[in-house]
Amino acid sequence: MAEPFKLTRIPSLKSVAEFRQHCASLGISLPCDDEILTGEQSPLSRCIESPTINGKRIGNRIAIQPMEGWDGTTSGGITDEMVRRWGRFGESGAKLIYGGEAMAVRPDGRANPNQLIISELNKGGIAKLRETLIETHQERHGSADDLVIGFQLTHSGRFCRPNDKKKLEPRIAYRHPILDRKFGVADDSAILSDTEIEELIQAYVTAAAIAAEIGADFVDIKHCHGYLLHEFLSAFTRPGKYGGSFENRTRVLREVVEGIRAGGNKIELGVRLSAFDFVPFRPDPQLSQAGKLGPGIPEDFASCLPYRYGFAVNPENPVEYDLSETFQFVELCGRLGVKIVNLTAGSPYYNPHIQRPAAYPPSDGYQPAHDPLIDVARQIEVVRKIREGAPHSMVLIGSGYSYLQEFLPNVAQAVVREQWTDMVGIGRMALSYPGVLSDALRKGGLEKKFICRTFSDCTTAPRNGLVSGCYPLDKYYSGRPEAQKLKEIKKQI
Repeated sequence: MAEPFKLTRIPSLKSVAEFRQHCASLGISLPCDDEILTGEQSPLSRCIESPTINGKRIGNRIAIQPMEGWDGTTSGGITDEMVRRWGRFGESGAKLIYGGEAMAVRPDGRANPNQLIISELNKGGIAKLRETLIETHQERHGSADDLVIGFQLTHSGRFCRPNDKKKLEPRIAYRHPILDRKFGVADDSAILSDTEIEELIQAYVTAAAIAAEIGADFVDIKHCHGYLLHEFLSAFTRPGKYGGSFENRTRVLREVVEGIRAGGNKIELGVRLSAFDFVPFRPDPQLSQAGKLGPGIPEDFASCLPYRYGFAVNPENPVEYDLSETFQFVELCGRLGVKIVNLTAGSPYYNPHIQRPAAYPPSDGYQPAHDPLIDVARQIEVVRKIREGAPHSMVLIGSGYSYLQEFLPNVAQAVVREQWTDMVGIGRMALSYPGVLSDALRKGGLEKKFICRTFSDCTTAPRNGLVSGCYPLDKYYSGRPEAQKLKEIKKQI
């Protein structure tokens, strides 16, 4: 039996020279500066002059990515854990809070029964989250005049669990030959009709109006990670006006934007986009054993060729990307007045290695089949390609940086300076170390004890019904009873 490759751990690389040498051994090239610059010398500290968002210049090149909370009330309201998290986002020093938290536009669109819902009922609570973030930012970093805060609007589609953490209640754009089998879709009843889609579009329009009333600077119309609007981008096999052609597959976005503007809502717009996808992956059964997931391998797609079930996928080889429609989509966003496009990849549910490269798998994932730096480099390179062709009136944010760990500031600084991206987005790293890049800007180094090592506990915990958070490195969570439950769960991985 073949053995999995031996991973070189990032903390074992003691210098930038060693990091570069390791990248070269993998056949990849990642820009990485020798020295972390501080203060105004750093490219990360520079504001974005244009475009302005709600009349504001974004004060630096650091963004906090939206994450999915599993710790709200069952009515979609806020909790103390949520308020604390938003306060830490404010402390981070990032001048763009891209979404803060995935907010379901309807109760049935939640990915879990404790996800935040943006509604009239919850408007006061969400306003408190925003106020807490601004207050903590002002206390730690002075002025919030250049702090831009958006709300992410979402419907989880195929991955809805609105009533029971363990029960999927999917609503889908089309039947998928691999994902239907993987996630238990047995018939056409889960497919949204055109009429239901029109009703959902109105829910997005209503949510955007609530966001404007609360004071959000923009809303993100989420098109990533296998959730509903991302799935519509690959609805090649769906009949009717929301499937088939590129025009039809992007109709939902156009009609959401048209609806927002028709009501007189002038709120700014962003889109988080999975810039490419791959076929779903699974643990290699030949290299799996009790308590040990095997490395990820593609699901058998031989009977699905040409592959018409993913966005920006090579239809002849769906473990390669094809960015032709990604470029078209970004161009469309520009025409629609979208000012920020936040780029990510794939889905945490069926190919997490291309989306959030990690050394350790979540409980529903698989071991890395190769060095995760390869997946980091792929995302960074794709963003570079899109930045080259995107309108200059648009801000682009790159993702997938957490796995860089000690070398995150060196790479982030280099890619911004080289204009491979306009901003660097920090996701799960912000749970353990919200101020990772502001610390680098302030003192030219990091507090190593807080660096995310991609243990994936922040995913394994909620996948198993526990509240979301960083259990290994955040004492707020490591001391909770759930931490012991999580240890028991991980013994089975």
